[in-house]
Amino acid sequence: MSAGTIRGFLLGDAQAARVVPPSGFTANLTLFASGAMAFLAVFALALSLASGRLADRWASELARSATLRINAPLDQRTAQTNAALTILRQTPGIASARALSAEEQAALLAPWFGADLPVDTLPVPQLIEVVEDEIGYDPAGLRLRLSAEVPGAILDDHSRWRKPLVDAATSLRRLALVSVLLIAGAMAAMITLAANAALAANRQVIEVLRLVGARDRYIAQAFVRRFTLRALIGAGVGMVAGVLGVALLPAASDEGGFLTGLGFQGTTWLLPLVIPPLGALVAFLATWYAARRRLGELS
Repeated sequence: MSAGTIRGFLLGDAQAARVVPPSGFTANLTLFASGAMAFLAVFALALSLASGRLADRWASELARSATLRINAPLDQRTAQTNAALTILRQTPGIASARALSAEEQAALLAPWFGADLPVDTLPVPQLIEVVEDEIGYDPAGLRLRLSAEVPGAILDDHSRWRKPLVDAATSLRRLALVSVLLIAGAMAAMITLAANAALAANRQVIEVLRLVGARDRYIAQAFVRRFTLRALIGAGVGMVAGVLGVALLPAASDEGGFLTGLGFQGTTWLLPLVIPPLGALVAFLATWYAARRRLGELS
């Protein structure tokens, strides 16, 4: 587009604006489509950011932790626990190791067996929490030494289920981003449909404008400007509604787990502000393509 076209688009033209119906089916469809898509885009963006935070949190919290389980008879459990703790504290790469108390183990089992579970009287394995340092340790070598000196010790470095959890959160983030692209595509399709309907409904007006010397670019600019502004207004309203909906979601908490904390955090609350301009850009491109194509067919 030339500088004159851009200036005319921004300032508008009262005569050209009469070509586009100010209300009716196409206006309502454009406003509704842009508002609904912006509303959905806010939630898709919030889900993408929350999934990214969840993947980072799971990766960081589980990457340096492991659990050692002592499956031994009750009369040997204390001795094997002390032996395992000695080995762990001697192992390079391990920052700390401690045996969980009976209260802590009971708290871990409480969601399944209740708070009054008598851990001392049941054959519950002794758990040891292992935290590695930045360098890390050799799990294979540690397992070999434990199997030789502590027969009842089983090392779980969380690698079996840490990677699937992180991969699931990462996949959910990608799915949310794909959803944003699909929303933009659906919005472009609906606005193209509305623009084509408006152009078809004003065919006679377009023919008259051509007879008096109006160029197709002049006519297309009228449609593009009107539909772009409608999309910007609709997307703005949908964005505000979406942000309010996200703000009403439950805040992050340990009790809620993944089902909480799905909103924005910190400066990410500013990200939805880019949705209305992007919606207007999608409307601009879709309407410009539809107008040029339709006017070419009417020639």
